[in-house]
Amino acid sequence: MFTAEKEELEQLGAENTTREIRQQPELWQETVTLYRKNQAILENFLKEVHAKAEGKRTRVIFTGAGTSQYVGDTVVPYLRAHGDTQAFTFESIGTTDIVAKPEDYLIKEEPTLLVSLARSGNSPESLTAVEVANQVVETIHHLAITCAEEGQLAQRSQKEDNSFLFLMPTRSNDGGFAMTGSFSCMTLGTLLLFDQTAFEQKQEYVSVLMELGEEVLSREEELNKIANLGFERIVYVGSGSLTGLAREAQLKILELTAGKVATIFDSSMGFRHGPKSFINEKTIMFGFVNNAPYTRDYDLDILEEVHSDEIAAGVFAIAQPGKRNFSGSTIEYSAETALLPDGYLALADIMVAQTVALLTSIKVGNKPDTPSPTGTVNRVVKGVTIYDYK
Repeated sequence: MFTAEKEELEQLGAENTTREIRQQPELWQETVTLYRKNQAILENFLKEVHAKAEGKRTRVIFTGAGTSQYVGDTVVPYLRAHGDTQAFTFESIGTTDIVAKPEDYLIKEEPTLLVSLARSGNSPESLTAVEVANQVVETIHHLAITCAEEGQLAQRSQKEDNSFLFLMPTRSNDGGFAMTGSFSCMTLGTLLLFDQTAFEQKQEYVSVLMELGEEVLSREEELNKIANLGFERIVYVGSGSLTGLAREAQLKILELTAGKVATIFDSSMGFRHGPKSFINEKTIMFGFVNNAPYTRDYDLDILEEVHSDEIAAGVFAIAQPGKRNFSGSTIEYSAETALLPDGYLALADIMVAQTVALLTSIKVGNKPDTPSPTGTVNRVVKGVTIYDYK
């Protein structure tokens, strides 16, 4: 798919999705460039937010719907260890939850920065979450991290005094149905802004990421063999930031196969507690393996356990090599690259899951760019009735 001509991909209904997966390493460097260009004013905005909290810590709520929510799910565990926890607390709450029952998630007296993550910025929930937060929270600020300058969320962010816009690369506004480059760019942009690690180190992380991303693209044949196994179910597990990533990974194959492949995700340790019942002889399982040695042992233990059960059609680790490695099949990155913390490793790992989803979509006869044959599921959600919150 990654070396096919444009005309061939168009015939398969896969040109957008294939191109948008393939171009991600380039977009990551563009995201770094955009961050550097806006770094001073972004940091000043965060300082103003903290100042308005008058000594309290500000709740930073990352919010979005679907894949955009899973950006927050992925970054929050990492930021709780590497963000400015003296000034901020970090949470991930879906816009769908905030809009449906604001009083359960928004606290009037708690200074809050609502970070709205969105590809298009035109989903009804994205805009309503901003409005409801303005109604409920006394000290509220907004940061929009979005991929579409012309989107309603971006437009609104540029008009209000308590808001700021951090725009992602133009090409990250995916034209395909499934969010790919938009997810990884918004994840990276969020990390660059809130991670307190020195910029030089973050730039090094991105350099390694770009190498790993290119490596994923070069290993399509290996991934295609996995996609062509006779499976009907797929499992993704991980720990820390890679638990949130597992949710995004399972959504990709669910979307691109239009539900023809059943999916489930969980944390590595949580998977034993009931969800393991999902595995049968038509199941393959992927584990995102953490580079933190303590956590890595738990990730590997569940893979070894399922592998030794000899029920699943395939069990695969997705990992950088470490002191301990999976005894079974591993999609292993080059040993020559530096080990990445899970927040950043997530971006390379998701390219593996995106590629498996793309190849599986083709295998089951779907068109990845428009995978919903009935048209009842759309690129931008439709049919949502918004009610006045009183």
